[in-house]
Amino acid sequence: MHDGRADDEPFVGWGFVRSRRWLGYLAIAVGFAILCTLFGMWQWDRRNEAVRENQQIAANYDHTPVPVQDALPRAGSWNDDQTWLRVEVTGRYDVADQLLVRNRVHNGQPGFEVLTPLVTADGRAFVVDRGWVPTGNRQDAPDSVPAPPSGQVTVVARLQQSEPRIPGRTDPAHTDQVQSVTLTDVQKKLDAPIWTGAYGQLASESPAPSQARPLGWDRPSADTGLHLSYFIQWFMFAAGGFGFLAYLMVQEYRNLNQDDPEERERAQERQRRKDAKPKSDADIEDELVESTRRS
Repeated sequence: MHDGRADDEPFVGWGFVRSRRWLGYLAIAVGFAILCTLFGMWQWDRRNEAVRENQQIAANYDHTPVPVQDALPRAGSWNDDQTWLRVEVTGRYDVADQLLVRNRVHNGQPGFEVLTPLVTADGRAFVVDRGWVPTGNRQDAPDSVPAPPSGQVTVVARLQQSEPRIPGRTDPAHTDQVQSVTLTDVQKKLDAPIWTGAYGQLASESPAPSQARPLGWDRPSADTGLHLSYFIQWFMFAAGGFGFLAYLMVQEYRNLNQDDPEERERAQERQRRKDAKPKSDADIEDELVESTRRS
């Protein structure tokens, strides 16, 4: 790339910004700004996702229970807006087909979540996650699992989407355990057809069980985290990159144009303003050190 001057001719004014070196610096600043923008928009998306989740919690968590057949008219029905929606379903618990979800942690303690199919009058089963039980003495199973109410039960549960499979893991063969609440896989272990789009986290049972239920869930916190702050910071970093480039350009301009009368006058004015400022303790100390060295 030729900038229209002889190789030994010095730059005058701002012409140096057209040199390969400074165009390279500009390209680096642009690349850095693009990278910061991508990270910033990622944080913005995370923030919007958190806001959307909070809106769902506010709208659905305490919603009047909806009959499950209305909320999920087909076996595979699911809409993301239904997360946490309270549904009501009546049937009989099928304890014989009860499953345990492995590797569920509560307050740092390993355990299992208890999945019990609730078979409705039409023969379909709605999978109810009744809660968490700790790992037992054998490590690979709980010591005991609280029994659900017998007979006909009316359950209120909060909808959750079927979980994805965990890559690289398979359900233990010939056991009542699964790696995740992947309902299409759960279906293979059960006798009755089930809703495969969603399951429910237990909120209440009527009649109540004769023994303590598995541990339930706390209400999710309505918090968007620090995503908005990080979003702003990334764009400040991008602006800072251009600001630093501008600072370097000004310094280069001053160095290359020292002999220009106007620039010399501006430099003298900057020096006068600097000298007029009260000296800090650090400046006085530096002058003393420098004078000692010279002597």
